[in-house]
Amino acid sequence: MVLAAAAAPLLLRAARFAPAPPPPRRRLLSGPPTAGEPPPPARPPASKLADPLGVGAEPPLPWRAAEAEILRDIDPVVQLIKDILHSDRYGDGECLCPKDETVVVEKLLAYHPRAQDKIGCGLDAIMVDRHPEFRKSRCLFVVRTDGVWIDFSYQKCLRAYIREKYPSHAERFIREHFKRT
Repeated sequence: MVLAAAAAPLLLRAARFAPAPPPPRRRLLSGPPTAGEPPPPARPPASKLADPLGVGAEPPLPWRAAEAEILRDIDPVVQLIKDILHSDRYGDGECLCPKDETVVVEKLLAYHPRAQDKIGCGLDAIMVDRHPEFRKSRCLFVVRTDGVWIDFSYQKCLRAYIREKYPSHAERFIREHFKRT
């Protein structure tokens, strides 16, 4: 009996630390709960579901949609520049044809951070040649009306274009799609 009396305070203390029963579930929809009706199953938000729209369908995230739009926008110019620089379409020291020059000037050079410095007294032509310091690299040059020619980075132009046109996604796009320079 002495043992039972000593155990009683332990049981009471244990009861104080027992977890409380869960509070009754609140109904999120209007109307009183129906007796005997099980609550609707809790469903995670659509953003947490593996496939919220059905088999294989997933809505594009804002980033993925913006990334795809930027790629669609710049891809024609990037492909043209790669063709100009890396094919035998233009030899070293050769000026671009009027059609290609127009695309390069309007879609690239216009967005260069120092476009006015590059053009200087006036633009005569756009030329492809070897870089004076990095002889294995071909690049684009602005040929000015005073005969001076100066290189420009088409990647700097693209970065500036993307920052201007897609400000909310530009830095991430540039970080993920451009080499560091």
